[in-house]
Amino acid sequence: MGSDFDKSRFIVRIPVKAPAEKIFESWTTPAGLEHFFLRQASFRSRDEAERKAKDKVQAGDTYLWRWHGYPDSTFEDGEVLEQNEKDRFRFRFGKAGICTVSIFQLEGETIVELLQENIPTDDKGFQNYHIGCKTGWTFYMANLKSMLEGGIDLRNRNEKIGEVISS
Repeated sequence: MGSDFDKSRFIVRIPVKAPAEKIFESWTTPAGLEHFFLRQASFRSRDEAERKAKDKVQAGDTYLWRWHGYPDSTFEDGEVLEQNEKDRFRFRFGKAGICTVSIFQLEGETIVELLQENIPTDDKGFQNYHIGCKTGWTFYMANLKSMLEGGIDLRNRNEKIGEVISS
């Protein structure tokens, strides 16, 4: 790693052959997140009302996320910081920092980009949040592409099989 390597942030990007609106819905609704990413995506508004599966989440919402392949005791909670109804979604990802999902056109392709920043830079933060999260986001971005382009879900759904990249 060069001296200009920034342990506090990373970016993963992938082209996805799907309408930008469908990609945005995948990131900003509980049903969308459960389609490619999570076993359970629960969101509550500022007034504590639970968002329905197809409701778009809003800035100020809090969330509780659970993954396939893990027991209920493994979860992440955080807050939606922004969503612009079109192509940008930001959320606090627990202790791992802030994530921004952007959708844009490049050379005739629809690109989905995830920036994770404000990652703790100590050894534990680098290992768990920089390396661990980048590995996880790389897989889930590939699964988003797979689900939207072909419908094949690559996730491991068996919690008895652990330590795999697909959960």
